[in-house]
Amino acid sequence: MTDVISLATATPVAFTPAERQRYRRHLQLAEIGEAGQQRLRAARVLVVGAGGLGCPILQYLAAAGVGTLGLADADQVELTNLPRQILYGPDDVGQPKIEAAARTLRRLNDLVTYELHNIRVNPDNVRALVAGYDVVVDGSDNFPTRYLLNDACVSLGRPLVSGAIYKFEGQVSVFNYEGGPTYRCLFPEPPSADEAPDCNTTGVLNVLPGLIGTVQATEALKVVLGLGDALSGRLWVLDTLSFQSRTLRFQRDPVQSVINLDTANPSDYFDASCAPAPVYNSLTASVLQQQLASATPPLLLDVRGPLEFQRRHLPGAQLLPLPELAARAAEVPCTRPVVVYCQSGVRSAQAVALLQSLGYANVQSLSGGLEEF
Repeated sequence: MTDVISLATATPVAFTPAERQRYRRHLQLAEIGEAGQQRLRAARVLVVGAGGLGCPILQYLAAAGVGTLGLADADQVELTNLPRQILYGPDDVGQPKIEAAARTLRRLNDLVTYELHNIRVNPDNVRALVAGYDVVVDGSDNFPTRYLLNDACVSLGRPLVSGAIYKFEGQVSVFNYEGGPTYRCLFPEPPSADEAPDCNTTGVLNVLPGLIGTVQATEALKVVLGLGDALSGRLWVLDTLSFQSRTLRFQRDPVQSVINLDTANPSDYFDASCAPAPVYNSLTASVLQQQLASATPPLLLDVRGPLEFQRRHLPGAQLLPLPELAARAAEVPCTRPVVVYCQSGVRSAQAVALLQSLGYANVQSLSGGLEEF
């Protein structure tokens, strides 16, 4: 095992009778036993992302008795999350994910310490965040975060359990573990914006995150316990439509395996596919409220999907989904002020950039979207 997974405490605290009953099935396994369960109790595991992958990861790690679980996510629960993010229910909609998740997890196992990080992982905070944990499990949904976590784990010598899902297919691997390959050994460079899936429009089979997240939790437990053959140097891929899986082997790349936070290209941490395009004409929610109360209010253009619009939209707004905007741009007036909005400001920024490229000088994006209004 690597030094960072040296989790045995100097004086392990004896399990209570209730703990012995709770973890009985683990204690009965010769490969785990009391020493292994103590190892789990001493472990500090960081889970980045409390969404589709993060929910099953967190549930099983908490239930297994991992002593300290870190939850890092800055999103709020949305109605569209509920079919696949099974820690949440309708009453949690609008609440921070990590807080709603922690409430459910404490009901599952209140012996675990839950450390909540209501942040988006970025180059400024990732080093301090990762340094506080023994193992990192990546449940994020975008390439910049994957590269950022990989480079932080390489910098600090932490193993990284990685998972990804797309429509009906998912994959899992373990990186930077006991001298094994890193994420960059498998994927040296981030995909271009054209190659990366659109994070706002791609669908996913609701059970897929549960399948892949459970495998990630399994690999994290194996890493902590030092059991079995971790998916290091192997990428496990599952196709749910055929329910066939395959394992792809890859080697450690001497060049890519040493790239860390200090040597990486900073542009690898910028999401060209999901981040707002540069917009030089935006306004805040407070400014928009003033404009709407004036004698000449702007036209409100909602570029989200029909279901999102149906759930909530600003009074008087017109719906024009972003995927249809290029073909229907002529419907946008060019003489009246137009404020474009979406849920968080990402799609509206892209819409304004498109309209500006078509010669519209009268459009603005609502900074922060409905989340700030």
